[in-house]
Amino acid sequence: MKLNIKNTFISALPADPILENSRRQVTEAVFSYVTPKQTKAPKVIHTSTEMGEELGISKEDLQSDFFRDIVTGNNVYPNTKPYAMCYAGHQFGNWGGQLGDGRAINLFEVEHQQKNWKVQLKGAGETPYSRTADGLAVLRSSIREYLCAEAMFHLGVPTTRSLSLSLSGDEVLRDVLYNGNPAYEKGAIVSRISPSFLRFGNFEIFAARNDHKNLKVLADYTIKNHFPNLGEPSKETYVNFFKEVSERTLDMIIHWQRVGFVHGVMNTDNMSILGLTIDYGPYGWLEGFDFGWTPNTTDRQHKRYRYGNQPNIGLWNLYQLANALYPLIEETKPLEEILNRYKVDFEQKSLRMMQSKLGLYTDDKNDINLIQELEDNLQLVETDMTIFFRNLANFDKLNKTDDIKVVEKAFYDFDDISEEIKTRWTVWFDEYRKRLQKEPFTDADRKEKMNDVNPKYVLRNYMAQLAIDAADEGDYSLIDELFKLLKKPYAAQPKNEKWFAKRPEWARHKVGCSMLSCSS
Repeated sequence: MKLNIKNTFISALPADPILENSRRQVTEAVFSYVTPKQTKAPKVIHTSTEMGEELGISKEDLQSDFFRDIVTGNNVYPNTKPYAMCYAGHQFGNWGGQLGDGRAINLFEVEHQQKNWKVQLKGAGETPYSRTADGLAVLRSSIREYLCAEAMFHLGVPTTRSLSLSLSGDEVLRDVLYNGNPAYEKGAIVSRISPSFLRFGNFEIFAARNDHKNLKVLADYTIKNHFPNLGEPSKETYVNFFKEVSERTLDMIIHWQRVGFVHGVMNTDNMSILGLTIDYGPYGWLEGFDFGWTPNTTDRQHKRYRYGNQPNIGLWNLYQLANALYPLIEETKPLEEILNRYKVDFEQKSLRMMQSKLGLYTDDKNDINLIQELEDNLQLVETDMTIFFRNLANFDKLNKTDDIKVVEKAFYDFDDISEEIKTRWTVWFDEYRKRLQKEPFTDADRKEKMNDVNPKYVLRNYMAQLAIDAADEGDYSLIDELFKLLKKPYAAQPKNEKWFAKRPEWARHKVGCSMLSCSS
């Protein structure tokens, strides 16, 4: 396995001079050198051949012992220096101080076909940033991250990627629900890939420490390597840098809203500077359409990171990044203009996104009301978001029938829907039909367009849990089945119709399906 190794990150940015792997405050450094932990019996249980190709790794190499040892931390690729990044963050709205890569170790960067990728292991051992934790990860959370990153990519959502999923062979002690009942679980390691793992928090830590020299070094590196279109560093360049980060962040969140994804932990240390979905912890997919739903047990009381609040949190996090970049700009007005623009752009982009989900492609001033009434109706009774929008594409705009039957399968208890609620749906469908008749597209053309933005298959929590349960018994076939299914989320896939289904009742309150924690 011969890779085209580059060292732009570690050669351009300040390193921690202390090589000892002890928990500590690290100052005036973007990263610390660290070596992954040796494991007892490493075993690769799944790989992404597609991602391997992106890195220049052949299918044969993916099956080699050398690859296994590299992606489980048991060997270091020749002439590379693994490292963990130093960053801070706001967690659930509160300043958390230094955080850093507590269980992530960056192995190296690879350049292939004019793309630069950073290769990172999650769960490969402790770092100076592990605080009181062990730097390890367990199989259940690793399966969820491995599958979801690739699923999101194929949904068209900006995201980090996955290369491999491995067992470490070690047992890891975890308290799944933080309720005082820890138990040993299988240890696992995911190899994550991204053009950059830099976060808002990488900039926040230097600003918080008044280390403006290194703040500038980091900003200049980021612009040169990831935003080269912005030109040479200057105050104007830093403003435009923030503007582009703001736009990318909003676009990412609009995609989340489109497919019904809830991140669960939108702390500033989990916000990618490239506008990528990063750190798949207690995420979840909307089953019943509910703006107030959050999958994170830690957030159950205040629901800060609930589905409907994700755009607002994106803005709040951008305010923190603006504060961090302010020392380079020394003017508030341009930053405020960008933040205010986010609010305007959100309204416009959110409207366009919902119009596309409904098959509306011309402008109509009443669309906002039509969408608001739809969202109100969707919350009257438990209604599956994915199935509703996918089946709505079958709506007949010319012939009035029993319209609600088109989306009947989306309701969790269709037989118990009251006549009052059915009447509200009838009124909405009548308005929807009138609106569709203003569109130039045939039903067939509209269906094709709607099916391009409304996925049929998403990684529902119960699906991931089934794969986890099977893997705990040594059966990895369901991981592979879901991996392949989710590579074509917008395709009909008649043979996989069983996965186009509402959450089963057994999963309603099951840990891992309805309730998730940051435990990993």
